[in-house]
Amino acid sequence: MDLHMLTRLLTQLQEGKTTVTETLEELQTYPSETLQDSCIDHHRSLRTGMPEVIYGASKTAQQIIPIASSLLKHGEPLLATRVDPLKAKTVQKALPGLSYHRDAKMLTCNARTECQDKYRGYSIVVCAGTSDIPVAEEARRTLVTLGHPVKKLYDVGVAGLHRLLKHLSLISDASAVIVVAGMEGALPSVIAGLVSCPVIGVPTSIGYGASFGGIAALLGMLNSCAPGVAVVNIDNGFGAACMAEAINRL
Repeated sequence: MDLHMLTRLLTQLQEGKTTVTETLEELQTYPSETLQDSCIDHHRSLRTGMPEVIYGASKTAQQIIPIASSLLKHGEPLLATRVDPLKAKTVQKALPGLSYHRDAKMLTCNARTECQDKYRGYSIVVCAGTSDIPVAEEARRTLVTLGHPVKKLYDVGVAGLHRLLKHLSLISDASAVIVVAGMEGALPSVIAGLVSCPVIGVPTSIGYGASFGGIAALLGMLNSCAPGVAVVNIDNGFGAACMAEAINRL
């Protein structure tokens, strides 16, 4: 439940369009709802601007389904991250209204309509290589579902810097830049040295042995010589999207 929904509900009660009993029925699971294996935070969007999101990697389809069903009743954007195709198929069979995004490994529903008036501008998701696209898509798909204006620019890593520079105006005009990179993780430092807006670095686990599953990229981003770089956890495209949402939302 977000501020808009709560305002609508209380206004309808005030205007006599709904009864106290009906209002209480709608509020009975507010601010949280306890299910067999979970406790859903319906109050989160009102507090933070971000709805409750399902982390699907460690959950079974049978655990995801009742959580998603409850969230859908409240009409908010639904996001389930790290859901593999087989699990997604089972969930969609029970909840056919959900859309599956294979690259991002996400289930979504009730996406908000993009609204420029609610944001300072657009965010852009940039990734170094094609292998980084799944993490970049997790970030982009999260922003799209939230109604956040977002653009993308993929496969523009430092191995061919001219690929990035020809899109510099697109990046410079953004209000926040999410930069997804594996290997040595140099791309956020390069971009942060070219633009004035916040840069959010996302290290990925892509790389050969000495990349240590993304540790090398993580340390490279944390040690950036360019100011204005914030860094999220390895492969955490969702976390980067939440940071961009907080930065860009009016």
